[in-house]
Amino acid sequence: MGKKTIQERIQEEVSFLMAEIKLQKEQYSDPSNLLVQAVSNVICSIVFGNRFEYSNDSFQKLLGMFFIVFQDMSSFCGQLQDILPTLMSYIPGPHQRINKSMTRLTDFISERIKMNEESFDPNSPRDYIDCFLTKQKQEKDNPNFDRTNMVMTVLNLFFAGTETVSSTLRHGLMVLMKYPEIQAKLHQEIDHVIGDSRIPNIEDRIKMPYMDAVIHEIQRFCDILPLNVPHATTKDVTFKGYTIPKGTDVYPLLCSVLQDPTKIASPFKFDPNNFLDDKGCFKKNDTYMPFSAGKRICLGEGLARMELFIFFTTILQHFKLIPEKTLTEQDIRPVMTGFANVPKFYCMSFMPEFNFVHS
Repeated sequence: MGKKTIQERIQEEVSFLMAEIKLQKEQYSDPSNLLVQAVSNVICSIVFGNRFEYSNDSFQKLLGMFFIVFQDMSSFCGQLQDILPTLMSYIPGPHQRINKSMTRLTDFISERIKMNEESFDPNSPRDYIDCFLTKQKQEKDNPNFDRTNMVMTVLNLFFAGTETVSSTLRHGLMVLMKYPEIQAKLHQEIDHVIGDSRIPNIEDRIKMPYMDAVIHEIQRFCDILPLNVPHATTKDVTFKGYTIPKGTDVYPLLCSVLQDPTKIASPFKFDPNNFLDDKGCFKKNDTYMPFSAGKRICLGEGLARMELFIFFTTILQHFKLIPEKTLTEQDIRPVMTGFANVPKFYCMSFMPEFNFVHS
């Protein structure tokens, strides 16, 4: 995650995204679907060894299934099912279709695994599935490398790597349209460091403190997973006088850190200066914890940070972001939907770079 070869896959996908945006010819539209497809394709290229055309029926069905599962799991009933599965199995509601949708997803992934097995060459791994198959053959007695774990790990990669990054991008674009002065400063920095003749790469980030600060603040402000994801204790734990029994689900509240008033003067206001010093250089802030912490920190942090930088920078390198209607402070606040925060839906136009003059 986050290595040079991954960067090339992201750069390839962002070029396809730019082409799709240009086909819209500045018309106002909801960017959600395009962003989800682009981010998901990065995961597809890692897991399956290839990306999908945005018009591909199988790809659309796959994304549709993921959206339904995420929506149902995020609902009130979906969360209750996670906490009280036996009880909720007798109660009607949208949560009842979660297992059916999950079965369809696992069937799709199992079919892809079967395709890999039929043309598998251990000396030339093409993707994550091939690497798993190689490990499976090396450690035949290790239960961690069985078929079920392979399928569920692929599912985890999709869920963790698609919805969070695409929601952050979608929210970030809206925030930048709310604050055109911030967007203008980003255009200036991109012009100065990269220009318009080459695609951005991760090495540019160190020379772009303002972009780095804006992305950090977008992640802090958006607070995509305020409750984090549950972590279970592997043994009895004593913490600050409390005993947490083995197997207890623990929810580390990321929102309490991301919105810590002792570290952020106005925690519910968007301000890139939270990550800039007096000289305009990037500075770390202890409130930045969108990927959790400790030994179980998000596996895909390196990948996500690389995606966010390359996607945001490339989009702003080519386009000025124009909202369909004037956005307010209330519009850009995240909306709580179960265990995740998501941005409100909106429409926007991507104005080609040559149609405007950077101020």
